Amino acid sequence: MKHMSSLTPGYPHLMEEGVSSEELFQGRFLHAFRDTVKLPDGSTSTREYVVHPGAVMVVPLLDDGRVVVERQYRYPVRRVMIEFPAGKLDPGEEVLACAQRELFEETGYVATEWVRAGVLHPVISYSTEFIDIWFARGLTQHERKLDAGEFLDVFAATFEELMTWSREGHLTDAKTLTALLWLQNIRSGAWSLDWQVTGDPEAGR
Repeated sequence: MKHMSSLTPGYPHLMEEGVSSEELFQGRFLHAFRDTVKLPDGSTSTREYVVHPGAVMVVPLLDDGRVVVERQYRYPVRRVMIEFPAGKLDPGEEVLACAQRELFEETGYVATEWVRAGVLHPVISYSTEFIDIWFARGLTQHERKLDAGEFLDVFAATFEELMTWSREGHLTDAKTLTALLWLQNIRSGAWSLDWQVTGDPEAGR
């Protein structure tokens, strides 16, 4: 595993160098470590962090201008959260394939056009997790295929509703708030997306 310092050149006065690493926990998909690091001033400290396989999030755009979102209970925060569809990458899975799979399994929708908007790092202080941001349109709905033990509501909301829920504190999920930033700038014309027509492999299932 590469240390993050090798991925962010140009700021040597801020870099930390890994000295040793201790495995703390190996779970179903989370892997926790405690590393000893050398700080820029030569002293040492420890960093505890979780290795995550990465994930995708999909912003599904309906023809009437609304977007598809979900309500799902998240046990760590003991709350039902409003979120865009998302899920973790399977081993060796391409990010677009993951986005298509998660959209179909969680919502039943398949899309004829896809575009990658960017990437976000939701918890940089203690996790390697990244989330690829995808937009999808040209949606048709089929029967969804939830995983065993997965319970969520799927519904459509306007951009204005999502912004209101964000302002009022009903929508606090970090990845969804990031996606709303993208959506706001796309709607205003400040940012653009290079849409690609693609055959969704889930469409034939």
